Amino acid sequence: MINVLVVDDDAMVAELNRCYIGQLEGFHCVGVASTLQQAKEMALHGGIDLILLDIYLQQESGLDLLPALRQAKQAVDVIVISSAADADTVRQSLHYGVVDYLIKPFQFSRFEEALTGWRRRKTLMDSQPWYQQADVDRLLHGDRDAPAEGKRLPKGLTPQTLRTLCQWIDAHPAEEFSTDELAVAVNISRVSCRKYLIWLAQCHILFTSIHYGATGRPVYRYRLQAEYSELLKQYCQ
Repeated sequence: MINVLVVDDDAMVAELNRCYIGQLEGFHCVGVASTLQQAKEMALHGGIDLILLDIYLQQESGLDLLPALRQAKQAVDVIVISSAADADTVRQSLHYGVVDYLIKPFQFSRFEEALTGWRRRKTLMDSQPWYQQADVDRLLHGDRDAPAEGKRLPKGLTPQTLRTLCQWIDAHPAEEFSTDELAVAVNISRVSCRKYLIWLAQCHILFTSIHYGATGRPVYRYRLQAEYSELLKQYCQ
């Protein structure tokens, strides 16, 4: 299990990131830090594999956590998740070795890509004492994303069910819908439906938005991205 620490002083955003982490197999949110001091204490205590770090922390800067981690020689990696998009902040973050940088707002598919991509690189680094050039290239540059039409369905998903979902989406191109709404419309389980929606979002066919209610967890809603409507039609056949 990969232990993840969320560092963000916005309780709603921190909860969203915690929920996102909970959707990824093999990842576990071990805590949330709302101040730099809390983050340092939790990170330097050990047992943290990955930190999701916001830059704007009340009157503090999340950037100050990065040199503290390096000085303490903590074997923990950092992904910045922040609205800070100025060149100086991005440069400093990369200088201190952050493994990815997500600018708010972002889609779940980009979040998933950041964490799973980091896990692939970590697995590669931990699995062998020597490297070939291709291995180093993957560590430094990653694998190029395959075009959406070249992506294979994950294990457990079937072309028949995908066709059913895509036909409904194609018939309602301007409609925004939730997992529950689509599951009821096509008569499949919510859990199964969600897996297909996540995959379609990863292929950029669907756009994901987040809606907060008065209580409970946020609701993820989806809509077709018009520029990918022709690709969607391919899955309808």
